[in-house]
Amino acid sequence: MDKIKISTAQFEHKSADKAYNLSVIEKLSKKAAEEGSNIIAFHECSITGYTFAMHLSKEQMLDLAEPIPHGESITKLTEIAQKNNIAILAGLFEKDENENLFKAYVCVDKNGLVAKFRKLHPFINPYLTPGDSYCIFELFGWKCGILICYDNNIIENVRATKLLGADIIFMPHVTMCTPSTRPGAGFVDPKLWQNREADPTSLRLEFDGMKGRKWLMKWLPSRAYDNGIYVVFSNAIGMDDDQLKNGCSMIIDPFGDILAECRSFEDSFVTTTITPEKLTQSGGYRYIKARRPELYKNIIGQDHIPEQKVVWLNTDQKK
Repeated sequence: MDKIKISTAQFEHKSADKAYNLSVIEKLSKKAAEEGSNIIAFHECSITGYTFAMHLSKEQMLDLAEPIPHGESITKLTEIAQKNNIAILAGLFEKDENENLFKAYVCVDKNGLVAKFRKLHPFINPYLTPGDSYCIFELFGWKCGILICYDNNIIENVRATKLLGADIIFMPHVTMCTPSTRPGAGFVDPKLWQNREADPTSLRLEFDGMKGRKWLMKWLPSRAYDNGIYVVFSNAIGMDDDQLKNGCSMIIDPFGDILAECRSFEDSFVTTTITPEKLTQSGGYRYIKARRPELYKNIIGQDHIPEQKVVWLNTDQKK
């Protein structure tokens, strides 16, 4: 493997406005390519918008969703990739020929669709069907995987994707700044976003505190460190329906160190060069080699009934 340049982006999407969202994806992809990036990754549902979907009926979801790879958005992404010679990762709602609905994330390059992943733990809309498989694909000689948002909170998913060969895991999110049983969690007042030019400090304190980045730092670097992988985390910034998101899109190396992070309130991206040497120099590489699965394969693999409780979906807390 050779070293490559990867960008991770963040922007304020518009709900159900695919044309606008794709125009931002095109603008940022073009700029990243001009700066020499090989790959750019965008957030979960970056094409369609996200939180507004909690209010949609199945018919409305079917109108919003697209088939993959023959939908208009994949065609447009491929056109952008061809024009700028860059691989692009972005998210949208998918429908199949039987009107099943999925939360999908795709990778396209100049030749078209490279990979598609369906979120394993979707919850924003009751009509979404969970994905049933992991996703491993190759980009520029590197083995890559995808896990969407909540998928990454179940640590087995990250380890499984690594064991299937991934050296880079793309982790698209729309997260942070929502209520939880976790101390310090909660919504961030949208008025702070509206006043961000006059008072950036108050907004940054909320974004970087326990409602946002401090929570992320409790777990995200450890996913990279424990598994000896590069993590490409992308997140929305600004208003997502009636919720405010804080960005912090970043790339983390196999040592758990942040190589680059978006710190702007604007639509933006950061780029870094990743090198293969760190994959075998990191502690995670040694830990994986030292595993003794005979001790715990039956424990980890035992049957149970999955339960997924997302507090903010049913909260009465004021935004």
